[in-house]
Amino acid sequence: MAQTEQFAAHVDVPCGPGDPSVGPVVERMRALGFLLPERDGVAVFNRVYLTVTEELGRRIDRGEFPDRRCAVTLGVLFAERYLDAVETAAAGGRPPDCWRPLFQYRRHPGVRPLQFALAGINAHIGHDLALAVVDSCRTLRCEPERLEVAFDRVGEILTLLEERIREDLMPGPDLLEIADPVTHLLGSWSLERARDGAWSAARLLWGVRELPGLAEEFAERLDAAVGLVGRCLLTPWP
Repeated sequence: MAQTEQFAAHVDVPCGPGDPSVGPVVERMRALGFLLPERDGVAVFNRVYLTVTEELGRRIDRGEFPDRRCAVTLGVLFAERYLDAVETAAAGGRPPDCWRPLFQYRRHPGVRPLQFALAGINAHIGHDLALAVVDSCRTLRCEPERLEVAFDRVGEILTLLEERIREDLMPGPDLLEIADPVTHLLGSWSLERARDGAWSAARLLWGVRELPGLAEEFAERLDAAVGLVGRCLLTPWP
């Protein structure tokens, strides 16, 4: 049995939206990390995302979110979209288009760790975050505005992803590396713009929720567009 298949078959920690913390999804990410080879592209993203989710849990427990239920619900449903994609791929199913490039190139020797991390962030923020906001609104029976403070504060924590990547995965500061294509790649993608786009997409999806055909079409196009960006981010280099 493949390592990711073991994760899908044996790591089943309940993490419904009513849970009081993000602990269950943190445990699922830790379990996944133990099963994957260190250089696996999914493992690279999992490590940086685990760090952020752990920090989110600590801040929630310290009372830094005025509405704990909103923060936990958004954090859990957001993480579950990534974990569900991993489990779908492990079971031989078709994950969302936004995640497919990472699963397809995860072992490619010409793709650098930085690229794997960026591709995962692109998929998770560009696509999953918008849908997680809508999921949370349905779960909490509220309008997106109730989630805005939690969204913004989660967004602040997400910047730790970018900082972690720069510290651990970015090429060094040598002037010669200015011409490195991966250095250029990092500069061509913006986490802040992706967050802004996710909030706009979430509000649009919520606004057309009574028009399921239109909502589904928009979600599919968003998925495909984010997947295309991910494929570009994973361009192999010599």
